[in-house]
Amino acid sequence: MEKFSRLTGVAAPLPVVNIDTDMIIPKDYLKTIKRTGLGKGLFAEARYNEDGSENPDFVLNQPAWRNASILIAGDNFGCGSSREHAPWALLDFGIRCVISTSFADIFYNNCFKNGILPIVVSQEDLDKLMDDARRGANATVSIGLEEQEIRGPDGGVIKFDIDAFKKHCLLNGLDDIGLTLEKASAIDSYETRASDNHPWL
Repeated sequence: MEKFSRLTGVAAPLPVVNIDTDMIIPKDYLKTIKRTGLGKGLFAEARYNEDGSENPDFVLNQPAWRNASILIAGDNFGCGSSREHAPWALLDFGIRCVISTSFADIFYNNCFKNGILPIVVSQEDLDKLMDDARRGANATVSIGLEEQEIRGPDGGVIKFDIDAFKKHCLLNGLDDIGLTLEKASAIDSYETRASDNHPWL
């Protein structure tokens, strides 16, 4: 997966609590196992009207936030069913970081496995970031994973905590397969020894 070190971009405000995975990517889009193409279904029930036209009131349809790469969301983001399509849809749309006061555990872990950085902040810090995000494309936010800090458009800095192993994986672009491939030489050595010692297997 793509490495995550630093991200500077527009942050979209989504001040809604308990956004579940069905809202992130409705069940109609779960028929594929491909990770691409799901961006069009991201928040589909809120982004589109019944006739398929865009809902102009939804934040990601508005010019200031169409190209947002950061999402500032309400509490308990990613709750509901454990569909991995949810982070796939966010990533395919272009969202690389979601900031909230809390995340559902399965969604939180799925984000790291797909190259998305979920950041937990206090309610006070979220309120400040939400205000920054409402300023639109003129107010970019910068995320530094190595430093574990969020820099607002006015220069304010918010520090955040992250598990050291998850941080290592994101910085180096390592999903579960990548972690296994890091041990490729040891695996090859084992397989060679096993073949020499047990040629009948």
